[in-house]
Amino acid sequence: MNPTAAILPCGTRLHLQHGPIDLIISADGQRERAFEAANARFRTVLTELVAELDALKQPITPTAECPNGAVAQRMHAAAMTYVGYGFLTRMAAVAGSVADTVLNAMTDGADVRRAYVNNGGDIALHLQEGESYSSAMVGYDGRELGQIIIQSGYNVGGIATSGRHGRSLSCGIADSVTVLSSCAAKADVAATLIANAVDLASHSAITRRPANEVVDDSDLGKRPVVVGCGPLTQPDRNTALRAGHDCALTMVKLNTIHAAALFLQNDALATGSNMLISYSRTKEHA
Repeated sequence: MNPTAAILPCGTRLHLQHGPIDLIISADGQRERAFEAANARFRTVLTELVAELDALKQPITPTAECPNGAVAQRMHAAAMTYVGYGFLTRMAAVAGSVADTVLNAMTDGADVRRAYVNNGGDIALHLQEGESYSSAMVGYDGRELGQIIIQSGYNVGGIATSGRHGRSLSCGIADSVTVLSSCAAKADVAATLIANAVDLASHSAITRRPANEVVDDSDLGKRPVVVGCGPLTQPDRNTALRAGHDCALTMVKLNTIHAAALFLQNDALATGSNMLISYSRTKEHA
């Protein structure tokens, strides 16, 4: 199947699709030129990734060699930022890296005041001085969890969400974890790792299966992933969320993320600047 491109009925957003990659793109400024640049760059993205897919699915180590393709190199750089947080492959950064790549093509090819590339909820964001971006955080059940409000001066270039209800498999029990970082690739990896850290070992309410039994070509191999989580007590929810919060707080202190919001069964914890995310029904911690 070849890549497809279409202007959405609103007339101001572009939809690009190729295989599993599905992008919604917006641009204020030289919109037509930006969309042309996005479409041109997008046409080769999937082919580039497939050429190195086997290597990209391998666990990353501090001495791992950098791949060849431009998107793969973004994945590698983002994953290397978080080496030491646990099991990780470059695939944890794939959605964010694709979004970053297409956004960079737009900003290189056109003058845009504000632009974003949304790859299934992982968003690469460009804001010129004085511009802002806002979006709702929505749970898997459609319930609004809070608002993301970003000003240009915050230097946030990426938003990503992970958790056991998302598109990818998760080793943790978080319903969702939303992360703000300097680019979508870094936010993507961080959200994955923080969501994995929201967990309770050997808990009877949690059901796990080997990843390759759920998705036969998963980069997680035989590692157990969460396929179900029953109701948890308040102390259990607190324990699981605090484990993820500790992981997020370390990333904030190391300046690899700006903020994170963690959600589990009607409870939540947040870390980072509350100027970036306005939470509803969320416990905030420094």
